[in-house]
Amino acid sequence: MSRVSDRQEVDRGANGQHAPALDDEERRDAERRMPPRAAVLHEAVGAVGEEELKRTPSALTWSGLAAGLSMGFSMVASGALKAYPPEAPYAHLLIAIGYSTGFVIVILARQQLFTENTLTVVLPLISAPSLGKLGLVLRLWTVVLIANIIGIALFALAVAKLPLFAPPIDHAIGALGATLMSYSVPEMFVKAVAGGWIIATMVWLMPAVESARLWIIVGLTWLIAAAGLVHVVGSAGEMFYLAFTGQLAWPEVFKHYLGPVLTGNIVGGTVIFTLISHAQVRSDTW
Repeated sequence: MSRVSDRQEVDRGANGQHAPALDDEERRDAERRMPPRAAVLHEAVGAVGEEELKRTPSALTWSGLAAGLSMGFSMVASGALKAYPPEAPYAHLLIAIGYSTGFVIVILARQQLFTENTLTVVLPLISAPSLGKLGLVLRLWTVVLIANIIGIALFALAVAKLPLFAPPIDHAIGALGATLMSYSVPEMFVKAVAGGWIIATMVWLMPAVESARLWIIVGLTWLIAAAGLVHVVGSAGEMFYLAFTGQLAWPEVFKHYLGPVLTGNIVGGTVIFTLISHAQVRSDTW
């Protein structure tokens, strides 16, 4: 039978409806265009986590410190956009774009950000649980979190004490911090749960959208700021700025912000997103 007549035949497509028959080349093309299965994403993200668990404390510290410093640019970009906003009712949506700046730097530079590891290093642990692997996860979390916090605190100290930016930008950074502090502790926690969930979603999507990574990073981190959600490192710069300029007591930084937001990010990224995603993949393979 000729190639033309083959293509005039019909068979049943994936949706059960009659569709034109495909030759071998067209079938291979269709397979290439299919999105990867959840199990493939699980394996890809878990492989990244395995590599991170093998890194030395020194390497994690320097990478985490770099990430904390880089996240300071989210604070500065947001402050600059807030200081000179357009006269429009959607100005806050434009200001939120600045929040993505630090995340773009951190992720594309492969620096260590704590909330990414609420997914990546947890998948290897729950796939093959052991006390040794749990110890490695806790070590990585502790080292990276402390390094991130030190990095963003140093950046905020520089902004607070050095004449780096124009007064309107400094005032805008303070206003952003005051907005965050207007949330109650329960609100901080709930907003952090959603923020952690979004970051875990972003990390999960990365292997599936290699050519569109930048847009995934910008789009999902923009959503955190636009929706008024919080991220333990991404939103910490404003808190430290307020403390360094005497506008906020240090105990409040830890009690009202760091504690609830850290807990919420872990719940959203690990307890909700990671466990559900893992259960989905395991259900497919049982």
